[in-house]
Amino acid sequence: MKALVIGATGAVGKDLVGMLLGDDSFGSVTVFVRRPLGFDNPKLTVHVVDFNRPDDWKHLVEGDVLFSCLGTTIKAAGSQEEQWKVDYTYQYDAARAARENGVRTYVLVSAVNASPDSKFFYNRMKGQLDEAVKALGFPGCFILQPPSLIRKGSDRLGEKAGVAVLKAFNSVGLMRAYRPMPTEAVAAAMIRLAKSGREATETIVSQDILNPDPTCLSGPGRS
Repeated sequence: MKALVIGATGAVGKDLVGMLLGDDSFGSVTVFVRRPLGFDNPKLTVHVVDFNRPDDWKHLVEGDVLFSCLGTTIKAAGSQEEQWKVDYTYQYDAARAARENGVRTYVLVSAVNASPDSKFFYNRMKGQLDEAVKALGFPGCFILQPPSLIRKGSDRLGEKAGVAVLKAFNSVGLMRAYRPMPTEAVAAAMIRLAKSGREATETIVSQDILNPDPTCLSGPGRS
């Protein structure tokens, strides 16, 4: 298979690309990034692109499966408008290009509690993207909504504090659905779904992501 990836420099994306390069099921891995990855591999093709100009690169989004795990924080983006551009617009533009070019499988990393009707900007943005990519009509469309992520080497104090609080609740049996999850577990689930060959539109929520059987990776958001 030929894998396509956007968000390859993020926490999940780094794990995902490493796993794809080591998986014989994928003959090539093409990534679309805003800056070079800093390493080479015989299976790897890197396109450094301007995501604000999709017409310049949309013809390159050709393959068997598009993995989408691009995202930023409101602090890094500077405003809701800039975060929307990264988390919604860039990902939607790539998904639309992939569908127009005949890509059959799409795997997206969304977020827990994503809903187009949410009162919270972040959850609403993620939910609206979920619904928009479903409407593109991929034969296989898989949306993962993980809880808080455990990122290797994270220096985000708020993230560390949040993970610590959730672990404390989990230790006494509370908020199990929100149990923090390693980024590599999300990447592994993305690959399992892509390799399953199933044609369905499904949303996989929270701890269901850890299920090793891809035929069971469907939560209550399945559609």
